[in-house]
Amino acid sequence: MATDLDGTVVREDGTVSARVVAAFAAAERLGARVVFVTGRPPRLIHEIAPAFGHHGVAICSNGALVYDLGGRRVVEENAIPPEVLGEAAARLRAAIPGIGIAVEYAGTLAADDLYEPWDWDRGITPRRMADHELFGRPGPKLLGRHPTLSADELLALAAPELAPIVTVYHSNGSRLIEAIAAGVSKASALMSYAAGLGIGAGEVIAFGDMPNDLPMLAWAGTSYGMANGHADVLAAVDHVIGSIDEDGVALELERLAAAVG
Repeated sequence: MATDLDGTVVREDGTVSARVVAAFAAAERLGARVVFVTGRPPRLIHEIAPAFGHHGVAICSNGALVYDLGGRRVVEENAIPPEVLGEAAARLRAAIPGIGIAVEYAGTLAADDLYEPWDWDRGITPRRMADHELFGRPGPKLLGRHPTLSADELLALAAPELAPIVTVYHSNGSRLIEAIAAGVSKASALMSYAAGLGIGAGEVIAFGDMPNDLPMLAWAGTSYGMANGHADVLAAVDHVIGSIDEDGVALELERLAAAVG
């Protein structure tokens, strides 16, 4: 069972309902393997890990990092090479004047002078760097934030420029687009993790709400989109379930558990 976090089981105020926690615990007792698949970097996973118990694996940064919750360590990294980071940033700046650029690591954030920190950057101070330092080593995720353009507008402008060299998407961050290495996605990391357990796509159910969830939802044998989700997600999934405020994931897990019982 693969689930996105924010907008799917983590509410806007950062909380997880007791009903969702109970439904996940019940699924695990029935033998399900639960894996969190999120755009969050590892440093932001531990805000919500206590609700589920500090155990298992989380696929972070949209597949760029695989993180051992119990050991508090990255066990796999699929980073963007330095030369590609620099090229992608140059293309973004040319296509979208005024955009600020940052590189997000498991526990730190480096940025140019234009990058505007936002809620996801809480708890750390971006290290301001010149380009030769900013793009001088591999990075799991490239970020671009604009003063006025929405995430959808930014993605429409950036995708044609970046698609050949990185995977670009948005997860509804304020005026934010994100990019990871070409060929990397929530789906690729989840597929690799499931294969290591001997689990095929047909045995996987997945829950999500935003465009960055689409590859995972397409790969999973059964996909669920939140009623509060992006229109592209609702059009693509097998089933639309209740919103996060309605505990939609918990309701569906309870239904599935009852069917098994």
